[in-house]
Amino acid sequence: MPPLRTALLQSSGHPGDPAHNLKALDAAAERAAADGAGLLVTSEMYLTGYAIGDGVHRLAEPADGPSGRAVAEIAAEHGIAVLYGYPERGDGEAVHNSARLVGPDGTPLANYRKTHLFGCFENDWFTPGDTPVVQAELGGLTIGIMICYDVEFPENVRAHALAGTDLLLVPTAQMHPFQFVAESLVPVRAFESQMYIAYVNRSGPEGEFDFIGLSCLAGPDGTMRARAGRSEELVLGDADPRLLATSRRINTYLRDRRPGLYGSLG
Repeated sequence: MPPLRTALLQSSGHPGDPAHNLKALDAAAERAAADGAGLLVTSEMYLTGYAIGDGVHRLAEPADGPSGRAVAEIAAEHGIAVLYGYPERGDGEAVHNSARLVGPDGTPLANYRKTHLFGCFENDWFTPGDTPVVQAELGGLTIGIMICYDVEFPENVRAHALAGTDLLLVPTAQMHPFQFVAESLVPVRAFESQMYIAYVNRSGPEGEFDFIGLSCLAGPDGTMRARAGRSEELVLGDADPRLLATSRRINTYLRDRRPGLYGSLG
């Protein structure tokens, strides 16, 4: 099985301007596909911007709304799967911080709603999701989805590991001074749960936040397969099933677990 070349689009786009961000996504998809990528991953809330206040509700759309259909057309035109972050209009007044994966033919593969909301901003504007493990199959790999703060809970990532996730996609809006998450925590999560993690951040100032970039593709051996800097960037790395199989054979964390000892963990 060949590696799945994965493109990480580190960008904040133009907050409040989905039309511009869709154009930028189209250009990035064309470039990534030309470089052999089979998957393009964007940042958290890529389509609309993150720090947009009441724009969260004003710009929210259902998963299959106009923006979702536009992304599906971009994916199909360039023959590349796309994972994008957006505000999803749910039932009633609920709006979710969501990420949606569409296949290289434009077919919807999975939609995930962020389960762990960070800080006052997110708790003021979003309703948390309640499904922790969302997966899809792509390029012979089992793909899982989380959003930003979710990956900072080891139980969350371990649940994906036990469900068979090979490549965990984590669109992110990680701000100063929490850069240690991208630098240290993400590769540790990949190592301890034996998977690839594509952690894709926003970059630069936006509202009250200063996003720190440092997007990465971390391998199951804890090494960086791709790493971005602090500014807007498109970087590529390979999620290689052969390395994954070798790493899982050598690293016995998942086989050596003793779940009966952890029953007190609620």
